Amino acid sequence: MRVIFAGTPEFARVALQRLHAAGFIIPLVLTQPDRPAGRGMKLQASPVKHFALEHGIAVAQPRSLRLDGKYPEDAMAAKAAIESARADAMVVAAYGLILPQWVLDVPRLGCLNIHASLLPRWRGAAPIHRAVEAGDAHTGVTIMQMDAGLDTGDMLLAEPVAIAGDDTTGSLHDKLAPLGGRLIVEALELAACGGLKPVKQPQEGVTYARKIEKAEAAVDWSLPAEVIARRMRAFDPSPGASGAVAGEPIKLWAAQALPAASGVAGQPGHIVSVSPAGVDVQCGVGLLRLMQLQRAGGRRLAVADFLRGFELKPGMAFDPRPS
Repeated sequence: MRVIFAGTPEFARVALQRLHAAGFIIPLVLTQPDRPAGRGMKLQASPVKHFALEHGIAVAQPRSLRLDGKYPEDAMAAKAAIESARADAMVVAAYGLILPQWVLDVPRLGCLNIHASLLPRWRGAAPIHRAVEAGDAHTGVTIMQMDAGLDTGDMLLAEPVAIAGDDTTGSLHDKLAPLGGRLIVEALELAACGGLKPVKQPQEGVTYARKIEKAEAAVDWSLPAEVIARRMRAFDPSPGASGAVAGEPIKLWAAQALPAASGVAGQPGHIVSVSPAGVDVQCGVGLLRLMQLQRAGGRRLAVADFLRGFELKPGMAFDPRPS
């Protein structure tokens, strides 16, 4: 079977690797244009592009696929490449571009999406982050037949995954990525023999996982400690939760919400106690014990190591969240 692959980050690279290892013919890979990254802001290729080039797979990086959009020349070049690939199917995983109808219509088996949630919960751009942030007990991977809507197509395969109490977006990603790779191989093998049974998504339970904005990283200490702790796990490894003391920014990584009864009468953001076990900060409800912190330009450190180079003591306070 000939399969075009469209994807960009590590989640997609894992799926591409599985398809390649399973012996599918991959005549073309679509991925996002190289982006500036790192301290030097040099152009960096996506994980998917790196894999494709290492394995001699042709790569296209259109800025848009809309023939009537801002970059029609990119779209026309991509159209020619897609049509000449003579693919039976296209697999899409965290690509980053909306597929117009002309793309959906090219492969004879259509376009199959690897989505990191149990649809219809968490349609959209950031399903792993939002599942952790919401405190969901389970998530999973859905293989979906793509249509013109936002993650609204028929479900082809799905498998759940439990979310552990200490899971971050990073650790949950590492559970879901190989599952997505396995399921898409199964889906294509079933498609080849007509064994897929599409199921329409239910109308109930639809939620949307909006894109993560950098402004969300700033901790709002007026929220309950449990909510802040979940957000910290959701934003690990990116964009990371952030606070500031006396104007100096601090990244906040590992934390534990303490019972509400352990809170004291104090303003949210005030440091209640400091020990090698953690820095306890008053929240809107309960205390949040910070256990791993990072100064600007530094490394993530356990709280005992962090305190050797940055003084935090009871009575100090984190700066209010910027409005």
